[in-house]
Amino acid sequence: MIAIIDYGAGNLKSVHKALEYLGQDAVITSDPDVIMSADKAILPGVGAFGDAMGELTASGLDKTVMDYIARGKPLLGICLGLQLLFEESEETPGVKGLGYFKGKIVKIKSAELKIPQMGWNNLKFKRDCKLFDGIKDGEFVYFVHSYYASPENVEDSVASVTYGDELDIAVHKNNVYATQFHPEKSGTAGLKILENFANM
Repeated sequence: MIAIIDYGAGNLKSVHKALEYLGQDAVITSDPDVIMSADKAILPGVGAFGDAMGELTASGLDKTVMDYIARGKPLLGICLGLQLLFEESEETPGVKGLGYFKGKIVKIKSAELKIPQMGWNNLKFKRDCKLFDGIKDGEFVYFVHSYYASPENVEDSVASVTYGDELDIAVHKNNVYATQFHPEKSGTAGLKILENFANM
């Protein structure tokens, strides 16, 4: 069973529908016991970093997420879910993230391009990662974001896109995977990514 973690900031239903389409047993839950008993977990999210961390901390789900990761089970962060796994964000200075990945979340800096980046962009892979098995270099996926990850450890980054600068948009360390783009909104390629995660 896959637990979709509900902390009050999410694209929960679209993730759930995509997993249902793939025939996966998935549940939207804020119950720590249900999350901890799941085979895999997804940390989704849309919105502001500070507000989301406030919700996670107030509910105690920040500890649940880190305890879950410590058990070695696969966890996938999506969009804001990726950002929360880092130490901090320029969006909300002074608010600490979960800190699983070393580094911070930074704002896209471009005078010419529209921010947020909203729409399709093509992936450039930096290294092999099970999450992207069967996905070709250059595949298009769907984004809605103004911030992106700047990992301290370059080996944590597995994929980037070019939007003005080269932006790191997918990370992996041990049993934790995260994407800045929305696989649940990325058509066939996105479904394949979710299927890869579900089959881990």
